[in-house]
Amino acid sequence: MLKSKVILFLIILAVTAAFILNILGLMKMLPLIITSPLLFVALLILVLYINERRRFKGF
Repeated sequence: MLKSKVILFLIILAVTAAFILNILGLMKMLPLIITSPLLFVALLILVLYINERRRFKGF
């Protein structure tokens, strides 16, 4: 239980960091071609992790 909460916290932290980097990319302080895929991958990992936890595994 604690392990899944730590993993979820780290993923949310990665999404937040990627979002901040993407904001810096929109301000032309970082290359947007690097920050946009980084945000996409972080959000994809978050969605996949949440979807995997709630999957029905059978009886």
